[in-house]
Amino acid sequence: MKKGLVHIYTGNGKGKTTCAVGLGTRALGQGFKVTYCHFMKRPELYGYHEIDSLKALGATIMGFTDGHPHFNKEVTPEMLQKQVAEALVYLSGYLQTAKPDLMIMDEILITVRDGFLEEDVLLDFVNQKPEGTELVLTGRGATPKLIERADYVSEINMVKHPYQQGIPSRKGIEF
Repeated sequence: MKKGLVHIYTGNGKGKTTCAVGLGTRALGQGFKVTYCHFMKRPELYGYHEIDSLKALGATIMGFTDGHPHFNKEVTPEMLQKQVAEALVYLSGYLQTAKPDLMIMDEILITVRDGFLEEDVLLDFVNQKPEGTELVLTGRGATPKLIERADYVSEINMVKHPYQQGIPSRKGIEF
């Protein structure tokens, strides 16, 4: 890839991860090297099987946290801050050596929104990516600085959702 751009999928609506996975699938179909990193969701625990499709198509899958303290009481804010900081150090080196064509950082924006990662640290990471790597950041709460830095920004807003009528998440649709 000549020049990799930066994408943000944000907002309170359903589908941010699904959009990123769709882009990953498209890239894999074109023979691109894709890396998917999850920061808040634990696919192996919570059944996010869209990640399985990326893996089956040849993507590299990485997980870096034990979830959000709000959903996993065994995770402390300090533990999550440390896990995210260590992840970015690791990924900085990984980007320089592996040079994926596309890297998806799923739910990384939540880490900034909720104070587990400083906005400027993520901006520095984004600015130091290899020129040929396309980078996707997902999650609620994209900051104005991150939005300004990105080349693509899609805000996915909930207008109506079955959850509002008491319908629980359904296998194969929401997870």
